[in-house]
Amino acid sequence: MPIHHDAAIRFLSDQEFNDLDHLVMACAFEAQNALGRLCEETVYEQDLAARLRAAGCQVATQVPVRVSYEGFEKVYRLDLIVNGMLYELKAVGRLSNIHETQAYHYAALVGADRVKLLNFGGGKVEGRLLACPFAKMDRFNITVNRQKWQALSEHCLPLSKTAELCFQEWGGFIDCQLISEVLLHVHGRKMRLPVIRDGNPLGHHAVMLHDDATGFEISALLDTAAHANHLKSILNHLPLRAWQWINIRGKVMTFETICR
Repeated sequence: MPIHHDAAIRFLSDQEFNDLDHLVMACAFEAQNALGRLCEETVYEQDLAARLRAAGCQVATQVPVRVSYEGFEKVYRLDLIVNGMLYELKAVGRLSNIHETQAYHYAALVGADRVKLLNFGGGKVEGRLLACPFAKMDRFNITVNRQKWQALSEHCLPLSKTAELCFQEWGGFIDCQLISEVLLHVHGRKMRLPVIRDGNPLGHHAVMLHDDATGFEISALLDTAAHANHLKSILNHLPLRAWQWINIRGKVMTFETICR
């Protein structure tokens, strides 16, 4: 199976969740009160897990989720599952959209209907509940749009086919970084290429390449027009002829070729 896990996720009613979350938050506040806000994430995780077990909860920590594709494998670890509810822990100054994206990715992989972020690094424990649609949708009913894409070399078609097959196997709403890692593993390499304007070297830029003259880019953006313009701008100053750009939004994968 492309996604394998033993995470005991279950669907809680709103009342079940509210009762459980009241206990989890109380234990989280106790953990921060006892330890302060400067510990590493794993310290809070172990303390919170111990408090919840003492309160009679079924608790699992660092639950592995394995994602594979033709020799590629990556293992994610879910921080905390309490009575079937998924919690992700952080110890940062403030939660950001990056943390939400990671939490949604984990929820998609295991089919959770909600996930809660807990942050111990602020002045008080911050909780952010994310409602997820994954239990009520077919994540594998994907759409692929190739209207603006063209193969520029013999290496382009295998790259696009691998991206599409991964999307079909893993489903929508996954982190686009995972697709990047597979494409690098199977088809590409990362290099730092010189950035030159009007003959003046300005430094280097890290680029993923699938042939000597074409880079590829993976994103998960809503405003694709703005990103396309930025790709065109930097392309003019790199020793490349084109980008092959793949954008993933929900269950839609869009391919676009951007040439000089």
